[in-house]
Amino acid sequence: MKKILVVAALMLSSVSTFAQHAVGSFNLQPKVGVSIANLTEFKGTDPRVGVVAGVEGEYQASDIISVSAGVLYSMQGSKYEYELHNQKYKSTNKLDYINVPIMANVYVTKGLAVKLGVQPGFNVSSSNKQEVNTFAGSGSSTFDVKAKSVDFSIPVGLSYEYNNFQLDARYNWGLTKAFENGKAKNSVFQITLGYKFDL
Repeated sequence: MKKILVVAALMLSSVSTFAQHAVGSFNLQPKVGVSIANLTEFKGTDPRVGVVAGVEGEYQASDIISVSAGVLYSMQGSKYEYELHNQKYKSTNKLDYINVPIMANVYVTKGLAVKLGVQPGFNVSSSNKQEVNTFAGSGSSTFDVKAKSVDFSIPVGLSYEYNNFQLDARYNWGLTKAFENGKAKNSVFQITLGYKFDL
């Protein structure tokens, strides 16, 4: 029995070192990174690479669990190239959002957390840019597209923290349609680097 209690105590003491911050503490984390986005249901599309930036706040609820929420500007959409009547076209769907990720973070070892949550997003810009190259030259045109004003996704990922710097990689799995017409949904991979300021 004593051996079991000793082992349990050792396990609990090791668990308590998983989180980088004290239980009950709160921190703010400005972050910036790369967004690699695409749209489902569109065959042959290439990802649109853009910027993701914003701030997240994190509350350390226990030795291994924290809760975070943030506001992130995210450049999303997709790119597509095709040829028609010997003319080459490049089409870029530009969908920019203000995303609000609400995450549960479970620290599986010191500094390393598994993340899962929900994320409403609010469309702030939506357009399609068409570029064409012909023998006579090239040109481009941009027009608005009817994107839905609200988007919902499930973010899941991993983060690693060292000396208050945090590297975060997450995938945002789109649940709702991105446009008023059609079935395409957002599919976004993001990598960010942030710094935590304890409050």
